[in-house]
Amino acid sequence: QGQLTESGGGLVQAGTSLRLACAVTREINRFKALAWYRQVPGNQRELVAGITNDGGTDYADSVKGRFTISRDNAKNTFYLEMNSLKPEDTAVYYCNIPVGLGVPMNVYFNWGRGTQVTVSS
Repeated sequence: QGQLTESGGGLVQAGTSLRLACAVTREINRFKALAWYRQVPGNQRELVAGITNDGGTDYADSVKGRFTISRDNAKNTFYLEMNSLKPEDTAVYYCNIPVGLGVPMNVYFNWGRGTQVTVSS
């Protein structure tokens, strides 16, 4: 099975930006969709953003207009650009490859360690 490695998290102030990256050890253009998730301790992991192999995107209502998911098939890497960050965006962010955006928690890969994003007010 392939691996996913998240990077780019950190501690930032509200209103600033971060760019997360997900490096995949498989060819990402073989999969229908790619996705970013986040989890706060005590809560379930939730879908933040997804992108299909034809470029379609889907976002959680809480991040629409602020976050952008993108992909670089040549690098087998996909990204989450996060702008206008808010304290409520604080979470561990994970990437994975769902079977489809309609079933986002049905994923192909084992979950990685994630990357911590902390937004201070």
